[in-house]
Amino acid sequence: MKPHDEAHELFGALRRSSERAAELAAARKRLDQEASVWLRLDRLIGTNGGRAFQEFAQSLNLQRLIDHANGHLRRLSQRYKLVQKLDKNDQPTLDFSVEDLWQVGSKLGLRSLSGGERFLVSLALALGLSDLRNRTLPVETLLLDEGFGTLDQETLEVALGALDQLQSDGRRVGIISHVAGLKERI
Repeated sequence: MKPHDEAHELFGALRRSSERAAELAAARKRLDQEASVWLRLDRLIGTNGGRAFQEFAQSLNLQRLIDHANGHLRRLSQRYKLVQKLDKNDQPTLDFSVEDLWQVGSKLGLRSLSGGERFLVSLALALGLSDLRNRTLPVETLLLDEGFGTLDQETLEVALGALDQLQSDGRRVGIISHVAGLKERI
């Protein structure tokens, strides 16, 4: 065999090896992507009897509740929005904070809100929870105990309007309160 033919044969073998290496690298990349899903599931389910996965699933339900509650909160107060907290890996947690839309970027704990503001957030959450009802979990009655005394007259009217809407949607609303104007309206 001539040196030229030998070099040509070696070059062909090198080209075929390079092509095979590229094919294997692409296959490994696909398999790594596929495996990342399974590795994440293993991290979620594979520890503490699936506790991490349960918390993840519950965090998805919490986000649904927050979405519904924010719809009600927009009608009750233009100032606040509920935001689900994220962990250090940007994964949703089972906790939330209140964002003050009048002070952009300001996140508040529930304890920092006034009594009336806290009542509106709680009412929005209760209304959001009632929105999550379904055939297996019917929520037909909403009972509210106090809290109305912490609202100014305008906010009280907005809150009562939201409760009137619930009642017109076929849900029962029970209110326990010592507010005289509230008793008269009901």
